[in-house]
Amino acid sequence: MQRTVVLSSRASNESEKPTGPEKTTYTPADDWLWTYQEEPHRTRRQLIIKAHPEVTKLCGPEPLTKYTVAFVVALQFAMALMLRNTPMFSWKFLLTAYVIGGTANQNLFLAIHEISHNLAFKKPTANRLLAIFANLPIGIPYSASFRPYHLTHHKSLGVEGLDVDLPTAVEAVFLNSVLGKAFFTTFQIFFYALRPMVIYRLPFSWIHLLNIIVQVVVDIILIRWAGWNTLWYFLWSSFLAGSLHPCAGHFIAEHYVFEALHEPSPRSSPSDQLPVETYSYYGILNLVTYNVGLHNEHHDFPAIPWTRLWKLREIAAEFYDPLPQHKSWTHVIWQFIWDPKVSLWSRVKRDQQTSKGRKVGAGWTKEELGQ
Repeated sequence: MQRTVVLSSRASNESEKPTGPEKTTYTPADDWLWTYQEEPHRTRRQLIIKAHPEVTKLCGPEPLTKYTVAFVVALQFAMALMLRNTPMFSWKFLLTAYVIGGTANQNLFLAIHEISHNLAFKKPTANRLLAIFANLPIGIPYSASFRPYHLTHHKSLGVEGLDVDLPTAVEAVFLNSVLGKAFFTTFQIFFYALRPMVIYRLPFSWIHLLNIIVQVVVDIILIRWAGWNTLWYFLWSSFLAGSLHPCAGHFIAEHYVFEALHEPSPRSSPSDQLPVETYSYYGILNLVTYNVGLHNEHHDFPAIPWTRLWKLREIAAEFYDPLPQHKSWTHVIWQFIWDPKVSLWSRVKRDQQTSKGRKVGAGWTKEELGQ
């Protein structure tokens, strides 16, 4: 598969960046990996459909999702009630919040991710309401905002100013050290929560209001009925789910570039200089994370639900076998912190003016709300 890639070194102003595919230079460790090619997933999707048209039959809602969400929400409420009289800073409280709560809330983060693609029900409204329900043990309303930001991530992968999954330059500069990266991985849940609002803000809609009202009402009822410890359990579970938790490794594993870049040789092509920008993981933690590890597969076919991604991987194995993959999310966190060649700069970026990305949810059209 042919790819046209351009890498650029840090430029002091926009005019110094390459303006066409004829200019390719080595990218130093203190800048993004700039490319002027289209994101690879659309191209690979078209090639896979051409080679295996049957994969389109895998698309559509998965009924099992709503039952899984109900079970995990019930589990978290049960655990919160069991710990309502346990001191918050006791080993029992924190260990439970890490092992059970962190895993459960990471599962709910990814349930909301799955639901954002309308993969639980056929009707968009039913998916929005299920996402609000899945949000309850997280403690803070965010499901309504997550969806348009995440769909924009798919439509505008790596596009500066649109893809809020990309770190900002401020993050990359100030956290470009072992201690900085350790701080980022420990508190990355806050970066992912606050960064979108810094990059661009969404219009406030009825679903945002409903998300806030339902969450606040449930939080208040829980506190008045069972005490503050129940809410603290939810909040600690959410924090630990996005901190130094094995399942949290997927945040870094998905799109940070871990492959070493090499100086161009006379016989090399531009595509030889830029590794794949999305990585998959096929390990056991997929069992509790809606198979989010199959991330190349997910970006290639966002309309295929979590239960059928393995089937896609099996059908189109010749497309996925050659791609680099991670063996362990825990190792990903360790390598990200300690490897000087990997940092917040290790992301592929596209210029907004030359990309084909677009913002989803900006106008809340019927088309966007129904995706």
